Amino acid sequence: MKERYYLVREDILPEAVVKTMQVKKLLASGDVRTVHEAVEQVGLSRSAFYKYKDGIHPINQLERDEIVTISMDMEHRSGMLSEVLGLVAGEGGNVLTIHQSIPLQGIANVVISVEVSRLNEELDDLLDGLRRVAGVKKVQMIGQG
Repeated sequence: MKERYYLVREDILPEAVVKTMQVKKLLASGDVRTVHEAVEQVGLSRSAFYKYKDGIHPINQLERDEIVTISMDMEHRSGMLSEVLGLVAGEGGNVLTIHQSIPLQGIANVVISVEVSRLNEELDDLLDGLRRVAGVKKVQMIGQG
């Protein structure tokens, strides 16, 4: 499922969502020490705060670090990994780690961790692009966080 984002005026948001943002601001500023103190101060339940806290951010903090781990089976030939890494970089991904197995029967498994918060396209588009690289046999996202 693709995440979608909308820019919405505060006055049309449900009260619990607006109060969740107020709690986050109190916590970030250090005006309160605990979630319990913050939700009491703004009049919000803890369960509502935890329900919405990861879904609302101030517009100046929309950029998020997001790291995905991608496993690929690819032909063992010169330039293969370079081509894949070039595609990732060209789409705005930042490769953080690379692990490549010893090739068996002409196929190597490569696992890369990629920071994808600045992708030019959707993550699914990057994965589809990797699948279209000649010599890449299998592409699978195995982790996200």
